[in-house]
Amino acid sequence: MTERLRSREGVRGAYSTWEGGQDNPLEGRSPALVVAAYGGKCKGMVERSNNPEDKVRKLQRSLWVCAKRSKSRRFHALYDRIYRSDVLWEAWKRVRTNRGAAGVDQETLEVIEKKGVEEFLKGIQDTLSQGRYRPQPVRRCHIPKADGKRRPLGIPTVRDRVVQMAAKIVVEPIFEADFLNVSYGFRPKRNATQALEAIRKAGNRGHNFVVDADIRSYFEKIDQEKLMSVVGKRISDRRVLKLIKQWLKAGVMEDGTVRESLAGTPQGGVISPLLSNVYLHAFDQAWEEDNRSLGVLVRYADDFVVMCQRQSQAREAHRRIEGVLKGLGLELNTEKTRLVNLGRGKEGFVFLGCTVRKRRSIQRNPRLHFMQRRPSPKAMKKIRERVRQWTGVRGNRTTNIQEMVKGLNPILRGWGNYFRTGNADREFNKMDRYVWTRLLRWQKRRGGQRSRIHFGQDSPDCLYGMGLHRLQGKTVYPAQAKPVRPSLSRVRENRMHGLKGGLWKPGLN
Repeated sequence: MTERLRSREGVRGAYSTWEGGQDNPLEGRSPALVVAAYGGKCKGMVERSNNPEDKVRKLQRSLWVCAKRSKSRRFHALYDRIYRSDVLWEAWKRVRTNRGAAGVDQETLEVIEKKGVEEFLKGIQDTLSQGRYRPQPVRRCHIPKADGKRRPLGIPTVRDRVVQMAAKIVVEPIFEADFLNVSYGFRPKRNATQALEAIRKAGNRGHNFVVDADIRSYFEKIDQEKLMSVVGKRISDRRVLKLIKQWLKAGVMEDGTVRESLAGTPQGGVISPLLSNVYLHAFDQAWEEDNRSLGVLVRYADDFVVMCQRQSQAREAHRRIEGVLKGLGLELNTEKTRLVNLGRGKEGFVFLGCTVRKRRSIQRNPRLHFMQRRPSPKAMKKIRERVRQWTGVRGNRTTNIQEMVKGLNPILRGWGNYFRTGNADREFNKMDRYVWTRLLRWQKRRGGQRSRIHFGQDSPDCLYGMGLHRLQGKTVYPAQAKPVRPSLSRVRENRMHGLKGGLWKPGLN
């Protein structure tokens, strides 16, 4: 009996390989094979960790494995895990890392740290365990968009963000076991670069006709009743369902007035991205089951494209997309949705801040066009505005060039890390020159340092010597769809030329 229990513990540890939605290759295998594959032993004690982060990770793995084994299982005992001390502490660390402003109660992260984080989390734990938790309305603010409109953003209180993060930690593995590989947004171990790579590979395989789609006011048009129905297919714990419904119905405070939320999810909430993926999972399923033959779907949250091989397929895909979204109570934005022809570099489209287009490659094959991506004009304009704002004499009162460089580095490094996997060499060089020009202008207009540092022909090296982040040379090309054609010279090997040339001498072959 003891050996059987130990064998079960070994299997449970071997199955703890939740990789953010990826299938477990050892699922369904015999216990002995599973334990042997992981180098474990059927006999012997399983090591246990007292690290709260490891315990939270183990809980997530267990939930993911159970959800992966049975697609129809409904989980009924989750609420008590949300207010576990280790889960709440992990939720606080993630909220603290994400920073964010205060909600309607004007309580910031710094204020909570001064009062005591342990006492703050203990209060949340007691409130949840006693069933007295009630979320507060979200604070509404607006972010300007490039087209002149404003994007509504809801900011929950810090307490509500911690509770939402704890609920997300517990609930996310269950739905992650169901999500398909076509979805890349706001998922563990998935990012925008992977979505762009999927587009590049599909384009190089001949999918030249693209349906560049955009859902109109997605977060505001989500049907809350349909959303709760979808969530209820996996979760039967009434207290967890009540908790999610309370966040949806919490309301929005704007200009001192609280409005009730009848539809949508608060864009800006911690759990909103997960709920949006849960709601659009039906769209992913409908496409993969019934419409996959038309083209390749790549979705990042509410932005998605469908890449087809023929124009007729793209038109039919556009028609079916409208039908599927209509069943979810959504509609396409006709102003932003369009059909794009990538063949021979005719057109391009913007996706996740990158301009995607086909271009010729001299090294690989000059007769063919390959997918390339680079920062879009909007992304270039945005980074220039941030640099101009930081290097402005009125916007920055520092008189030390080293402090100016220190403040610029996080801006340039973050922007460069996002766009470096692609073909952004030209844009990176432009930004390096722009940054140097702005610093030169700042130095000329800022008094007190003109006699110490003189900008001349060697000024870029001087700035980079101070630690200024250089974008040039940071491009990392992704895995190529086809091996690079070797650059062999066509000139006879009898004189100095090319890469493999040399001076011909008698007697040498």
